[in-house]
Amino acid sequence: MQTNITPTLLAAIRQDPDTGLRWAMRDYAALVRGIARRILPGQDRDIEECTADVFVALWRNASRLETADIPVRAWLIVTARNTAINRYRSLQRHSTLPLTTELAETIADLPADPNGDAADELAALVAALEPTDREIFLRKYYLMQSGKEIAAALHLNVATVNTRLSRGRDRLRRQLQERGYTHG
Repeated sequence: MQTNITPTLLAAIRQDPDTGLRWAMRDYAALVRGIARRILPGQDRDIEECTADVFVALWRNASRLETADIPVRAWLIVTARNTAINRYRSLQRHSTLPLTTELAETIADLPADPNGDAADELAALVAALEPTDREIFLRKYYLMQSGKEIAAALHLNVATVNTRLSRGRDRLRRQLQERGYTHG
């Protein structure tokens, strides 16, 4: 008995990187570019380089993501944010870029981790959240949406969004501490 199984995006990337990455970019390039644009406003060349870096990382990590059953969209959102923040930090050493106060505070709160281990661990923990909580977290901390925007998009009230964010932050903090990561 032969079945027609459509390959997953990650399997396609592993089997035929050109085709798989075209598929990934078709489905996710606008999302990745949008995240980079929020962190690097007005920096078109850096936004494009950041976007390219994210898709190269997807290609390099496709097997690991497939094995760990990590949702591609969630991983791309986290990776795009972290890549854009790293590029922002690099640019800050050489020039001054406009940045919203909220984003500046978010970046300042991130622990310094030159190996990216804490960021990778946090990305995996966020990806493992229950789907609604994961979507709320991705929208708040990676897409930089307000509680009101998240509530409208997910058909929830703002208080529910804020409660889930608070409980989720506590859960993630405990999980990171259990894994040996401490925050400031």
